[in-house]
Amino acid sequence: MEDLDTAPSILDMLHLRDDTAMPMYQQLEQQLTVLIENGSIAVGTTLPAERQLAEKLGVSRVTVQRSYNALRQRNLLSAHGRLGSIVQENPHQLHPGMDRLKGFTQEMREIGRVPSSKIVKKNIVRDRSIASIFGLPSTAKFLHLVRVRFGDGIPLSHEVAWYDIGAAPGLLDGDLSQSVYARLAECGTPLAYCEQAIEAASPNREECKIFGFTEPAPCLLIKRRSFARDGRMLEYVEGLFRGDLYTYRLMLKV
Repeated sequence: MEDLDTAPSILDMLHLRDDTAMPMYQQLEQQLTVLIENGSIAVGTTLPAERQLAEKLGVSRVTVQRSYNALRQRNLLSAHGRLGSIVQENPHQLHPGMDRLKGFTQEMREIGRVPSSKIVKKNIVRDRSIASIFGLPSTAKFLHLVRVRFGDGIPLSHEVAWYDIGAAPGLLDGDLSQSVYARLAECGTPLAYCEQAIEAASPNREECKIFGFTEPAPCLLIKRRSFARDGRMLEYVEGLFRGDLYTYRLMLKV
């Protein structure tokens, strides 16, 4: 187990700003979350005492206390009395791979979780900005699908997606609470490849309610454009994944 001798190295990795609208306690919570989840602060590390860290960062003890409490609620820290706050491994953390194109349902099954979804909205829309993403005329129609995705009954993502129903009319029929990708394959329009981007994001009020957050917590926003074999774009999706339970693992080869 590491001790407070590691505090200077932890402090070197923390950079709070006073020129942003994000409160100091949220900045500290977000930065510690990233450092814990990417392994920069190892499991078993004892974090600096609240008063000590507050003095070093030039913030109030309440600010540090609030951040630590939020991390304890998310099972990233455990309190050990006089020993302080110790980084612990989250037993619910999910580590899906990103080695090939696959949907949420397949990801959950591969890591031994039971996938399920709740459809929040399903309608046909015309949207000029979405049409431009697809490279289609503004009059094009899309299936707009909003779902909450669960793993073992735990809400993991809030997904907002659009599908080109001119290319895949079969999506209008069938149960889309299950895998849309499987439905596309059944309709003869399987996906062949995708372009995907991941960025840090903060949940809005509705998403906090979905995830059970009392305050906004760091999340991953995944934006994906998926294409058929002929190069036609079939899907544009923005999925917000909760950062306290979801990390991606990549295998990089030389």
